[in-house]
Amino acid sequence: MTVTQAAVARTARTSPGTDHQASLIVQGSDATGIVAAVTAVLGQHGANIVALDQYSDNPHGGAFFQRTVFSLDGLQAALPALRAELDEKLVKQYGLTYTLRDMSVPKRVAIFASKSDHCLLDLLWRHRQGQLPVSIAMVISNHPDVAEEVRNFGIPFFHVPSMGADKSAAEAEHLRLLKDNVDFVVLARYMQILSGGFIEKAGVPIINIHHSFLPAFIGAGPYAKAKERGVKLVGATAHYVTEDLDEGPIIEQDVVRVTHADTAADLTRRGADVERAVLSRAVLWHAEDRVIRNGNHTIVFA
Repeated sequence: MTVTQAAVARTARTSPGTDHQASLIVQGSDATGIVAAVTAVLGQHGANIVALDQYSDNPHGGAFFQRTVFSLDGLQAALPALRAELDEKLVKQYGLTYTLRDMSVPKRVAIFASKSDHCLLDLLWRHRQGQLPVSIAMVISNHPDVAEEVRNFGIPFFHVPSMGADKSAAEAEHLRLLKDNVDFVVLARYMQILSGGFIEKAGVPIINIHHSFLPAFIGAGPYAKAKERGVKLVGATAHYVTEDLDEGPIIEQDVVRVTHADTAADLTRRGADVERAVLSRAVLWHAEDRVIRNGNHTIVFA
């Protein structure tokens, strides 16, 4: 067992009551009978539906999305037969796509960070408290500053410097560490731009967090610039990463009101609070299969 594999086993979290639960995500063109087909398949296998959310953007052949959570004793043994019948009913009959996942097996995540630690430490604390049903496989940073704090949580820490315009060596090391070890990546204020090649080769969803001023106040010192302009709202945006910088599908956003009396330091502090909350919700919803990507936007069954 590698160091990373040992960490995954050590830091796994299972949500209460998920030992025999699975999530079923269905999407495609809307049509009459889809919900009935899903419930019929699950019912025939003795499954009990404990949550069901659905959305159609147009009942006349529009896009259809559904998240179902069900409980079934002997789930692992039943999964192959369930998949075979779902293939027959949903894929062949309705032309839909679906994913079926045993929720007792937490998704594995790698967290990327830089010097700013507020989002990183918040995720580690929530994980330790059992609030995030994930396995944190590792933390990777381009600075060594947070190494000791991360290791105090029992999480492997990897320092991968990323200097200059050529990031190829750092990205190659990132890919080596991530390979077969993670199901998604979280950028917890990781202050480096990922190349399109890295995003493609990583092959897993990547979630980013940033202040919600964009596209205004680009670059260093955004809160000082915002103070100069007299902004009245401070917020944060969590989104999936694409090759288009900060333009990927949005998962979650939030804002707080500020006034003329707030200093740049006040704005920075309040912005950090919002960033922590927004990122933790985005990670939780992704971990629980509550987010369905559709082009460049999302359906979130929160």
